[in-house]
Amino acid sequence: MRKIFACALIIALAFTGVSYAEIISGPGVAVVEVEGGKIQGYISNEIFTYHGVPYAEAENFMPPAKIKSWDGIKLALNYGPMSPQDITQEGDMFPFHYYWPLWEGRIYAQSNNCQNLNIWTPGLDDKKRPVMVWLHGGGFEAGNSAAEDVYDGENLSRKGDVVIVSINHRLNVLGFLDLSAYGDEFKYSGNLGMLDIISALEWIRDNIAKFGGDPANITLFGQSGGGAKILALMGMPKAAGLFHKAIEQSGAVDLMGITFPEHKAARRVAALTLEKLNIAPEKISEIKNVPYSKLSEAANRAMAQAVKEGEKIYSWSPVKDGDLIPDDIGTGGFMEQVKNIPLIAGSTLNEWATVPLLVNMDKNQSDNKNFWDEAKIDSMLKQKYGDKADLIVSAFMKAYPNKKKADALYVEFWLRDGALRILNAKAAQKGAPVYSYIFTWETPVMGGYAMAYHCSEIPFVFNNIALSEKATGGGERAQVLADKMSQAWIDFARTGNPGWEAYTPDKGAVMIFDDDSSITYNHDKELLKLLMPGYNY
Repeated sequence: MRKIFACALIIALAFTGVSYAEIISGPGVAVVEVEGGKIQGYISNEIFTYHGVPYAEAENFMPPAKIKSWDGIKLALNYGPMSPQDITQEGDMFPFHYYWPLWEGRIYAQSNNCQNLNIWTPGLDDKKRPVMVWLHGGGFEAGNSAAEDVYDGENLSRKGDVVIVSINHRLNVLGFLDLSAYGDEFKYSGNLGMLDIISALEWIRDNIAKFGGDPANITLFGQSGGGAKILALMGMPKAAGLFHKAIEQSGAVDLMGITFPEHKAARRVAALTLEKLNIAPEKISEIKNVPYSKLSEAANRAMAQAVKEGEKIYSWSPVKDGDLIPDDIGTGGFMEQVKNIPLIAGSTLNEWATVPLLVNMDKNQSDNKNFWDEAKIDSMLKQKYGDKADLIVSAFMKAYPNKKKADALYVEFWLRDGALRILNAKAAQKGAPVYSYIFTWETPVMGGYAMAYHCSEIPFVFNNIALSEKATGGGERAQVLADKMSQAWIDFARTGNPGWEAYTPDKGAVMIFDDDSSITYNHDKELLKLLMPGYNY
């Protein structure tokens, strides 16, 4: 690995018994010329690292434009600004961050010009490594490319000899307010966040070879809102050819991934927003100058009112406009342009089912299913499932023989159903293979009450157990699974095959990630039929 030591700064951990981390930075270190000019990063443990690299710029409610060139060398040492978003009183982006040890979310300067990305690579050479592009969660409303420690790409880059990229883009009202009814100038305002991502993918295509990456081998991976963004991209003709594989993690949701709001619903939100801001349609350009806090407050009230009026809109999300997004995956199926793109789709066993428990963590750490006696468990099962309790427990134990009866209280089927719909739609193309997984590993921390919660697989995918010990417990048990899961993601990025059998509707092959990971077949069909009347996958 090339190292340039001119005026380098070396920072080492100075504690006995701790391996030394080395950061090299200084004049001439990690300098690359990209679109716009030269950037300078740093080297961390032999991984070339760049933060806050601009890929575009944008005026409020306008499509992204090419980045302007700069003179000299732009430092890419710190994370760039994130999209403006509402911050909780705890100074955080997501309410459950405040209650759960892992999610100590990080916030940065906020700007509409948040079009920047981060890169980790083992070498600035012509090796043509696979490129893995991470799309962060938070729906289409919140989050950023470095919101969590576990989004750091260094360990995954080193382990797989791959290039990792993560992206910031516009969110919420700034990225998805559909003002198209007010003139061609705002034609694409309902999908600006997605146009930002496409601009980032175009930048990656044109520049990633200078970071040792292969522009012909780009894999998208994203969780929750990041997974939904991937599904949106798979339905956008403008994204054709910009990526070659995709991994959707817990992001298949109606009106936010599988389907999208129609113009009618999205335009109603926009009309109500203008009404609450006292902006007349003929003075629409005034909205560009409204401060974010005032704009967000009005738009969120408008969204709530539109929902009460019966409009089919869930939250901020892309708009099915017949142009950038022609159709839904849920009704129209995947587009021909992604027929030859391999896909992984999956979810965690418990997802949001245990998230409500986070609000009383001090109590629930010792008052949860791992501490209850048989009588209490039976009573709670009866209370939740009524006369179907015994049938559901029996079906659950057949589906997950390594779990306990009490775990049936928290099995989540909403995102599992969404994943199955995506899996079947992709399999129906009879093109590139599609693979299914469920993450069932239970965290042991805080009495084990959170189980395989929403977001729990992220540290394993990034091979970042050491950065998430408060959430995983750390240690060998977690690291063994992280080695397995991160390697599967790397193998898929390299070859299109994660190492297990592809999904087909008849066999229903699915990889269960746990201490004893294994593949099974149609394991939860009986359970889903009980939990979801009308289930037919």
